[in-house]
Amino acid sequence: MSAGLGIPVVHSRHSPIERLSGRTRVLVTLVIIVFVTVAYRPLVLGAALCGVFLLVLAARFHWADLRGRLMHVEGFLLVLLLLLPFSVPGQPLLALGPFTATEEGVLRALTVVIKVNICVLTALAMLGSMDPVRFAEAAESLGLPPKFARLVQFTIRYVSVFGAESTRLMESMRARGFRPRSNLHTWRTYGTLAGMLLLRSLERARRVEEAMRCRGFTGRMPASAAQSAGGFDLVFGSAFACAMLALLVIEFAT
Repeated sequence: MSAGLGIPVVHSRHSPIERLSGRTRVLVTLVIIVFVTVAYRPLVLGAALCGVFLLVLAARFHWADLRGRLMHVEGFLLVLLLLLPFSVPGQPLLALGPFTATEEGVLRALTVVIKVNICVLTALAMLGSMDPVRFAEAAESLGLPPKFARLVQFTIRYVSVFGAESTRLMESMRARGFRPRSNLHTWRTYGTLAGMLLLRSLERARRVEEAMRCRGFTGRMPASAAQSAGGFDLVFGSAFACAMLALLVIEFAT
């Protein structure tokens, strides 16, 4: 089991996705997301969604964890699916009092829902089990500036730490009888909480920097043994390229 950028996976070492190099996984994710953002044909989006489901199956997720993470996305998309049809002009489809849903609005809402799900599932399937160091090294090898790669690495690594710190502070406030209300005391307390979290974050950053310098850090992270592309990367890349070529032909040549 591995907890990386995304969700834990079942027996990740036996997952076909884990056999791919980090560079291949990051590159495939970027290509899929960029393509999906410009695609609009229902057949292409449906085929892309089916392909992403295959990636999800290959990643061998804990389905309970996957469902829990998708619930946040689907909740937002449900609101979009209910409201967007009434805000896009076109052929009337359904009237609810002064509001009219249109066919164009329904189609656009479904398109957005499918695109978002494709992007989210792709990121979870391809990057969900990558640790921050491996992800940063893969991104840097693809042309990301080293400083930005380190920033991404530390952000991924410590966002959960700061979240846990925030949770501890909130629990401490509730233990002292704090109950949020719509009054000046509540907002003043939240301001104090934000200030304490900022100060603790700065102090933690200072300690981390000192620890890194004690270990010989000179401004550049030491490179670990990168996983090189192998035969499986070639097979997967060839199949992926053929699939993307077919989708491109359907999307732009028909």
